[in-house]
Amino acid sequence: MKDKFFKYIHELQDQITAALERVDGKATFKEDLWERPEGGGGRTRVIENGDVFEKGGVNISGVHGKLPDSMQKYFGVEDADFFACGLSLVLHPTNPMVPTVHANWRYFEMYDKDGNIVDQWFGGGQDLTPYYLFEEDAEHFHKVSKKACDAHNPKFYPKYKARCDEYFYNSHRNEGRGIGGLFFDYCKASEDMTMDNWYNFVTEVGDSFIEAYVPIAEKRKELPYTNAQRKWQEIRRGRYVEFNLVHDKGTLFGLKTNGRIESILMSLPPHVQWVYDHNPEPGSEEAKLIEVLQNPIEWV
Repeated sequence: MKDKFFKYIHELQDQITAALERVDGKATFKEDLWERPEGGGGRTRVIENGDVFEKGGVNISGVHGKLPDSMQKYFGVEDADFFACGLSLVLHPTNPMVPTVHANWRYFEMYDKDGNIVDQWFGGGQDLTPYYLFEEDAEHFHKVSKKACDAHNPKFYPKYKARCDEYFYNSHRNEGRGIGGLFFDYCKASEDMTMDNWYNFVTEVGDSFIEAYVPIAEKRKELPYTNAQRKWQEIRRGRYVEFNLVHDKGTLFGLKTNGRIESILMSLPPHVQWVYDHNPEPGSEEAKLIEVLQNPIEWV
């Protein structure tokens, strides 16, 4: 399974980066191959200063070795080895009318001292973070996500949409990071789902990403915007940074397992502001966004 999924994320990375380069029309991804001293490595691809994307990364990695003590405590195990692989992407457009997007699809195995698999699971999802709310964009992103889920189980979309709203939430701000999507984790074999079933589901969601995001970026990338709207985007990016550094489990896992710092923090935007006690004008488009972030909507 790990070889099968690792091959899949290599191919998906190629497909996604090629699609995004077509959207941008100017910048291309720089590739950086790296190795982890304890075992494994990855292929980082970063795009910067393009016509559409100010900064973005589409990274894959496969790492293995002894699970660090801090993570053994987290998982409640002793003397465990692990293998983890996945694709993680974040895109920060220049134009505040184009939403930031994040996605991740991953697979994890844990072994006993004899090398036998004692646990294995899939996780992942995709979520959208707009700075200005276009309802049709939110509906499109969620419809594509729901379609991928419905091909496997009609209960998946409402379940994983709710988990996404719950997970990507800045509790210290009492607001969501964005308008959600899907979030699933610890997808293990059961009476209803084999690991092959989970593989088929996760890869279907991964395959849906281009359809979910690219039409939105294409539709919004040439819309005009003002300096004030750009400032709002940078203030909202501050909330994105806060979530990733305070709450995100993926960031924590990477830092705790001696992951590559440049790849882990690839998700952080290049230009961001923290303005003291900033509040949008009542009735404004900015206030409209905040209302939705504080009260998640069922888009489909």
